[in-house]
Amino acid sequence: MRKRTRGREIALQLLYQVDIRHEDLDSIIGDFLENQLCDMDESDLSIKEFAATLARGTLENIKIIDSTISSYAQNWQLERMAVIDRNIMRMACYELLYVDDIPPKVSINEAVDLAKKYGDTESGRFVNGILDKIKKTEAKEK
Repeated sequence: MRKRTRGREIALQLLYQVDIRHEDLDSIIGDFLENQLCDMDESDLSIKEFAATLARGTLENIKIIDSTISSYAQNWQLERMAVIDRNIMRMACYELLYVDDIPPKVSINEAVDLAKKYGDTESGRFVNGILDKIKKTEAKEK
């Protein structure tokens, strides 16, 4: 598995925990790194850093990100979406709107792959549809 793909999986797990537990990201990162990622060695530090950067950036911009997703998710309220789908879209939307060194196509493809892996049977299509609309109108050309 590629390092950034693994980093996105970890970031999704962090965002999921913040969403479910309603705790501070820093305490969740500390717990998660200690308990879940203890088998990773020092050469994997870039994966941990990428994951933490994605999670922090997503949460720092959560109001704008949630507003953006809500405006493109016709007939869907954000709080009624599956927790996994919502957090995958949040992370990908952060990448689309704020991260210049990741092409939009890569962000969307990675999000769809995560949705297929961790969501239900329709998650991939659902995530792709909303993120594609956001990309076409909101994301800057990179």
